Amino acid sequence: MELYVFLFMLAALVSSENKVVHEDFNLMGCSDTEKEYMFGLDGEELYHADFIKEVAVATLPDFSDPIGYPGFYEQGLTNMQVCKANLAVAIKAYKNPQEKMDKPQTSIYAEEDVQLNVENTLICHVSGFFPPPVRVSWTKNNEALKEDSLSQYRTNDDGTYNIFSSLPFTPDEGDIYSCTVNHVALDQPQTKTWEVDVAVPGVGPAVFCGVGLSLGLLGVAAGTFFLIKGNNCN
Repeated sequence: MELYVFLFMLAALVSSENKVVHEDFNLMGCSDTEKEYMFGLDGEELYHADFIKEVAVATLPDFSDPIGYPGFYEQGLTNMQVCKANLAVAIKAYKNPQEKMDKPQTSIYAEEDVQLNVENTLICHVSGFFPPPVRVSWTKNNEALKEDSLSQYRTNDDGTYNIFSSLPFTPDEGDIYSCTVNHVALDQPQTKTWEVDVAVPGVGPAVFCGVGLSLGLLGVAAGTFFLIKGNNCN
């Protein structure tokens, strides 16, 4: 079993003027196959190092006026070397002890209200697992899909992790999507399904309103007829 080294650091910064507390966090982790380096503030990710594309990625939107961080990717590379060295020491010292493992919990949902033939995004949220990594795959009508996007690992308060996989799609009535999660703590892959099922407005209320209006008009006409007849009799 692989041994993972993850360091999670929190620093509370307090403004003496307004008494506002902020939490600044840094996540650094590595294994034989995985690398993770991320900075965040108040539960929001600021930057992470993309070790595949070899760039630093700022994740806050432009309107938030995000701060710059020159040299972030290079710092991530340096810290991965430190993490690898710590991993080698840990493997030698602890001889790969049995890890405590937590099974992931998976949910799947659409990012926006679903409308037929309108582009949307499916989100597969995997949470409560330890250790990383997890593998996420998608299918549409039982056919494997290759297009998906996986977020960075994020920590929960209990020390477990969560991650999001997103899939752009265009809803078509009757399509069935599934998200399958593989993790070392699972006896078999965990799969959640989601079906395109857009409710069509019913005709019942309109029919009832139409019938009610017709009966009302008929009642008025009948009343007028008998009123005229009564006056003629007088």
